Amino acid sequence: MSEAATGEGTRRWTFLTNHAHVLLAIARDPGIRLREIAERVGITERAAQRIVAELEREGYLTRRRSGRRNVYELHTELPLRHPLEERHAVGELLDLLRPVDGAAPRRRPSRR
Repeated sequence: MSEAATGEGTRRWTFLTNHAHVLLAIARDPGIRLREIAERVGITERAAQRIVAELEREGYLTRRRSGRRNVYELHTELPLRHPLEERHAVGELLDLLRPVDGAAPRRRPSRR
């Protein structure tokens, strides 16, 4: 079997974007820190910060300060952005991917 067929020596891919992964992390813990988002998604803290800023700018979340921390509110009624998915709301995706049996998400090593 070739390397491409087994996935050895190639970067692993996923069905969801990092933006979706960030939304999932925030949905599971609205008080999550950027560092924790980055760890759970497997991206750098700077990338997590950029994605959160983009999601906020496009109205998919709002951020408010609570003491020294940010608390995020997701706007789950907004549509997904791709033409194939635009008839579905962000909340539908989040509901579909909610943790099963209260299982905590696994942490991935960051790619720093």
